[in-house]
Amino acid sequence: MPDSRFFPPAAPTSAAEIARRFGLDLLGDSEMEVSGLAPLHLAGPGDISFVAAARHVDAARRSAAGALIVTDALAEDLADRTRLVSPAPQRAFAEIARSFYPERAARGGIAESAHVDPTATLAPDVHVAATAVVGAGAEIGPGCEIGPGAVIGPGVVLGAGCRIGVNAVVSHALLGDRVRVFAGAVIGQAGFGYVPGPAGLEPIPQLGRVRIGDDVDIGANTTIDRGAGDDTVIGPGTKIDNLVQIGHNCRIGAHCVIVSQVGISGSVTVGDGAQIGGKVGIADHLEIGAGARLAAGSGVSRSVKAGETVGGYPAIPVREWHRQVTTLARLIRRKGG
Repeated sequence: MPDSRFFPPAAPTSAAEIARRFGLDLLGDSEMEVSGLAPLHLAGPGDISFVAAARHVDAARRSAAGALIVTDALAEDLADRTRLVSPAPQRAFAEIARSFYPERAARGGIAESAHVDPTATLAPDVHVAATAVVGAGAEIGPGCEIGPGAVIGPGVVLGAGCRIGVNAVVSHALLGDRVRVFAGAVIGQAGFGYVPGPAGLEPIPQLGRVRIGDDVDIGANTTIDRGAGDDTVIGPGTKIDNLVQIGHNCRIGAHCVIVSQVGISGSVTVGDGAQIGGKVGIADHLEIGAGARLAAGSGVSRSVKAGETVGGYPAIPVREWHRQVTTLARLIRRKGG
């Protein structure tokens, strides 16, 4: 149940109105008053929850939820409830939740303790919170919000509706619209590049930028290095979790999912729609094809074809990895280990 201190409740709405607004079929009490959304185990009589698979039907029967979003195949199994029928219950739940609990709009205004360079350009409704810094020549688009202690470096461009979290740092970067950078993330710092010299390792100048497409999320304490020569690029719609490292010159496609603690070495190309599980490590200069899936904890030392699923350390096709794990377990059992 959302805490009203953080998520102000929306006005109650009838199940019939929700069905109409989101294009869902309604079965049951059309006059039911919906006051919120919650998971099955927390939902009350005024809440909507969802059931996406048959294995959750028993939990739904035990739930006190007044209405359930279900697939057509599950509707009859839960005939004692008001049902909103959708081919994708979880997505419908998310859409309804966004309408009940919308993100707070940018407040506008510059805090007294913020510092905005006089050469920066800010849209009239931009909000710059306490102790935040906006550097020389930066361009901040309409509806942006820059959180407390955040730093927007010289020349950085933020498109419309960007949210920059607490203590995040953005430099050498061009961001599209509606990009969300969560607390502590660092974008545009110099990449990890050195060359041996007479006195030891000498830094290679990192002269590229970071370019981020529209509707990208960048999780807390994630780091994205700027390019050494070419740009580091994050495609539109990509979602990056907390504690991810993306090296210089990487090119991440559109609508990728990158889960926490992933490390991507420099000059890696990731195709559109790829899914990278937690704690995956990817060696430099590899290509990860469109739609590829990398299982959590994998070590990727070769390029991965489009649509391929790999796992293990080093990563191999997932079925082969499963066979190896199963065979090893059998050998251990035979030896009594």
